[in-house]
Amino acid sequence: MITIDSLRPTPGSNKKYKRLGRGQGSGKGETSGKGFKGQKSRGTGKVHLWMEGGQTPLHRRLPKFGFKNFTKKVYAIVNLETLDKVFDSNDEVTPEILLEKGIISKVYDGVKVLARGEITKPLVVKAQKFSKTAKEKIEKIGGKAEVS
Repeated sequence: MITIDSLRPTPGSNKKYKRLGRGQGSGKGETSGKGFKGQKSRGTGKVHLWMEGGQTPLHRRLPKFGFKNFTKKVYAIVNLETLDKVFDSNDEVTPEILLEKGIISKVYDGVKVLARGEITKPLVVKAQKFSKTAKEKIEKIGGKAEVS
């Protein structure tokens, strides 16, 4: 039967605490196993990864590059072949409906319709941008391409 006083930790799970700086006889006296002087022997002794001992650090030696255009517009892209598969004749296509049907995942700055594939049904497509060819294909079949 197991009683509370017979419980013991699993052998090897508990380590004995090392008593540092308690005399030469302990084997860890004087400098407590930290060697002599210097940053790593004092206090917390942390040296950051980017520290290079006074030398100009790598991240400052490497050149800066690149440019982020903060005025760039990002459009969700839809092709005519997709519209032809999903919509019926004379349907109205808007960014909200495209989101609802899962054709686009996010509107960003608007929707741009591109001309990949063929369109066989007249549709009323409302988007922020159209490629020249896409607009021609939509209007040729009898649909409307409206910029909203």
